[in-house]
Amino acid sequence: MTDRATAGVAVQELAVAVADAVEQAIVGKREAIELVLFALLSDGHVLIEDLPGLGKTLLARSFAQVCAMDFARIQFTPDLIPSDITGASVYDRSSGSFTFEPGPIFTNILLADEINRAPGKTQAALLEGMEERQVTLENTTRQLGSPFLVLATQNPIEYEGTYPLPEAQLDRFLVRITIGYPSEDAERDILLGRARRRKERIELEPVCDRQTLRAMQAAIEEVYVAPPLAEYAVAIARATRDSPQLAVGASPRGSLALMKVARARAAYLGRDFVTPDDVKAVSIPALAHRLTLAPELWVQRIDPAEAVRAAVASVPVPVLDESS
Repeated sequence: MTDRATAGVAVQELAVAVADAVEQAIVGKREAIELVLFALLSDGHVLIEDLPGLGKTLLARSFAQVCAMDFARIQFTPDLIPSDITGASVYDRSSGSFTFEPGPIFTNILLADEINRAPGKTQAALLEGMEERQVTLENTTRQLGSPFLVLATQNPIEYEGTYPLPEAQLDRFLVRITIGYPSEDAERDILLGRARRRKERIELEPVCDRQTLRAMQAAIEEVYVAPPLAEYAVAIARATRDSPQLAVGASPRGSLALMKVARARAAYLGRDFVTPDDVKAVSIPALAHRLTLAPELWVQRIDPAEAVRAAVASVPVPVLDESS
């Protein structure tokens, strides 16, 4: 077995253990758990767009517990200001000088709850941290910890008093996911689990630590992408740009995101190479939130995911041979 393949197997064992542990808290939502895990392995951020009460906060906290990482939650509100996120310099009377008090962004997993409740200026306070993994205040740049993952949530049906995320900020999220209502059996298991533990909060045991997670992220970079697979991802992204349903298609950042998440999925499944199925499986969460519908389709509430499905269907699937 090659070193690359050995790394793939090691990632699979640990990644599956992480997903199994988180599923103890988020019952019956394996697909959503896996997508967040793929983003974490790819060192990317997640936008969770779903209704209240479906476990968004619990999902973020569970990953922090299972991976032994620091966790912080910010409730976004109209009166939230940038320094509530980044921190600020505070005057210390005893020393007669200013001391920097770090904000909640200085953590490993940051839950930006109802991110669209805060004005654009406050939302933008996250952008440098998300893109550069650093915060610049008063001409001083401070590095964020590693790993650093933002899980942002928003309610897809409640628009009163909200500030929609601009396309430039949506594009910073590696994937957008939904959780959805649990099945009847899963919801019953949630209730019975709550009765058995006799307390509200779920405590999960760590199965890895920050150093191990960083090693897993490095191993993802070793997953092989054959040239025809890169061409396939580019063709899908370009097909969204040519779609009559869309005013704006996926940018090169979108095709890069598509390949990042596909590599994480390949490693999660124990492979050291990407297949067309990996690309197809993650195309909607990686691309749909980056697209802008044509104006005449806004009123019809067309789902951009349909445009991604059409783009994937329009591109021939490459046939890989041994030389690829």
